[in-house]
Amino acid sequence: MRLNFWTVVSILAWLILIVLLVIPLGSVLLSSMQDAAGNFSLANYERFFTTPRFRTAFVNTLIVGFGGLVGSLVLGSIMAFCMARLEIKGGRFVSLLAILALVSPPFIGAYSWIVLFGSNGLVRQTLMSWGFFMPPIFGMWGVLIVFSFKFYPYVYLLASGALGNINRSLEEAAESLGMTPFKRVMKISFPLVLPALSAGGLLALIHSIADFGTPRLIGRGFSVLATEAYTLYSAEIGSNLGMATTISIMLILLSMLFVFGQRYMSRKNVYHGNLINKPVKKKLTGVWNVVAHVAVYFIALAGAMPAIIAAIYSIRRTNGPVFQPGLGLDSYRRILYNLADVVQNSLVFSAATVFLTVTIGTIIGCLVARRTNVNTSSLDATLMVPYVMPGIVVGIAFVAAFNSPPFAITGTALIIILSIFIRRLPYSVRSSASALRQVSPSMEEAAISLGYSPLQAFMKVTVPLIVPGIIAGGMLSFVTAINELSSSLVLYVGSTATMPVRIYIAINDGDYGTAAALSTVLLLISGAAIYCAFRLMGRDERALL
Repeated sequence: MRLNFWTVVSILAWLILIVLLVIPLGSVLLSSMQDAAGNFSLANYERFFTTPRFRTAFVNTLIVGFGGLVGSLVLGSIMAFCMARLEIKGGRFVSLLAILALVSPPFIGAYSWIVLFGSNGLVRQTLMSWGFFMPPIFGMWGVLIVFSFKFYPYVYLLASGALGNINRSLEEAAESLGMTPFKRVMKISFPLVLPALSAGGLLALIHSIADFGTPRLIGRGFSVLATEAYTLYSAEIGSNLGMATTISIMLILLSMLFVFGQRYMSRKNVYHGNLINKPVKKKLTGVWNVVAHVAVYFIALAGAMPAIIAAIYSIRRTNGPVFQPGLGLDSYRRILYNLADVVQNSLVFSAATVFLTVTIGTIIGCLVARRTNVNTSSLDATLMVPYVMPGIVVGIAFVAAFNSPPFAITGTALIIILSIFIRRLPYSVRSSASALRQVSPSMEEAAISLGYSPLQAFMKVTVPLIVPGIIAGGMLSFVTAINELSSSLVLYVGSTATMPVRIYIAINDGDYGTAAALSTVLLLISGAAIYCAFRLMGRDERALL
């Protein structure tokens, strides 16, 4: 049988998923079902459900997940309504702050909140000197606050777009029929915005239960499944990883349960608008205008605070890890002379990841968009698995799968690159598939009829039409790759440490000046990539999601 181009692509796609997804997941599942002697056993799962420590971590994971969800929905909905329906001065600046909050890694947010509201935090000490007692931010409530202000942009960006596209005639008709404003919101606006709210809320929830850095730095005894998995991995490394992999399986099942729940809810009640006669923004006056502006700017500034604090503290004078009065570039000099290899690692690993993600993801995305059948549908569904896998789980899975011959790559740069690649591949596949669905297949068919092979038609006709989207997607993949902490923290050795890993270590060591300077460098690189992506996409903030 003669193999055509798309058949070869399909085979290679499945091979990639088998090697980088099925084998690691299978290794994790197998490890979780073995005892210390390597015999089949469900003792690890029995231990998980009967040990108070693990039950507490499971409950805490649900608390931070739904707490982050609720906080993000409240803050994101307020922002979305005010920005979509009201005239807010400096609206473009507010959106920029929201984007800044979105691209800032959560562990940088944790660091900034510690600087301000920790035991010796600037704001806390100031309030204490004025006679106002304020507990430090550490613990469950601190984690929930950080997650709410970190992940609200997911809800804001999606819901504001949905609110701005509702047909104004529907609301005007409801008003003419005597509906109160509250009833109009519940009967007209809410059903139309519900898919966007649920999608944004799902992103906030998944990121909350998967996040490792924030609970580790701010939790201070408040353990969740991600931190427990890392703790057990660190304790069991070199031996049986039974409990670490068991918790990893529970995290995957929990994430997938929420994804399928959101999909069921969004498909159960589907409402459509016709995208004409869009709402006109109202100009408030008096006290309500002040309230709206205060609410919007407070949320936006609090969310962007990590980036602002990191930039400020990066230029403070330091003597070793201790801050001194005045400004200086001591922390940046430390990076230049002592940590240049860390910056180089992040750039090289991220560039390699983006190259793989864009090249392979674009081709697979074209296969999914152009060849709709059982095979491609199964491929597309399987690609959802790495999307919901927490980074800490991916790291542990890769250690379990690639720690012995013939795939002994643990401790190398390659394992870090591949771990980030498989997590980002779904984003590239979905973005290229969406772009391709806007290009008529008849153009490729015409090229083939003129003597081009399917590969030549694809490269010379289709690819040039979707290049801006491909490059923009690559820039966004670069941002997520260079900010990856969880999987890199499990997989790195001394020579393969990245900027997020070094920031995490510096915060744990109390070296806040180095952490701030590295965080600022990371944010500047991320900001430059986001700017390039916006230039190519016509500034569509929702593409970040």
